[in-house]
Amino acid sequence: MAKILVVDDDPDFVNLTRRILRAKGYEVITAASGQQALRVMRQEKPDLVLLDIMMSYILDGLDVSREMAQDPQLRDVPVIMVTSLTGARAQAALPSDEYIPVDEWIHKPIDPDALLARIEAMLAEKK
Repeated sequence: MAKILVVDDDPDFVNLTRRILRAKGYEVITAASGQQALRVMRQEKPDLVLLDIMMSYILDGLDVSREMAQDPQLRDVPVIMVTSLTGARAQAALPSDEYIPVDEWIHKPIDPDALLARIEAMLAEKK
């Protein structure tokens, strides 16, 4: 089964997401920061990354996705960006004039069925 990296500095979110994914048979690895995520990705070669946008600083997830896009080893790994930002707050925090290299966006709180459906669709596209 596919290996999924969950990147979030909220241990409750990581634990809940890990349980949801493991119940469907996915191998789950985790990281609590952008820098840790990049190290884990290069060592573990995940099939997909769930990446929180706000970790040690407000756009940590965006920086990780940009670095992934520039790295030949990581650029083809699908990324689902996870955010609790919505509406005007999100628009103010996100850069509006540049490309953000992610494949999907999902908002917290996450609906487990919707998350699993997106993951399954993205992994099917990757094959």
